Amino acid sequence: MHILQPKHIKLNEKEIEELLSELNVSKAQLPKILLTDHVLPENCVIGDIIKIKRNEGDFFRVVV
Repeated sequence: MHILQPKHIKLNEKEIEELLSELNVSKAQLPKILLTDHVLPENCVIGDIIKIKRNEGDFFRVVV
C-alpha cells in the first residue's frame, strides 16, 4: 500500500448490518470495487463491504 493511498478496511457482519440500516440501502445499491483491485485488504471475498477512509469522509464499496 502506498503512503498516499487511502486506508481500506473490511467491515464485519455487525458493521455491515448497521451501515445498510443507517443508509437504508441494500448491498446491490452500493458502488462496487473489483476483487482484483490491489488496494483491497487480504482475505476479501465477493460480497464483502470495504470502508475507504479519506480526508473528505468515509466511502463504502461492495466487492464484486
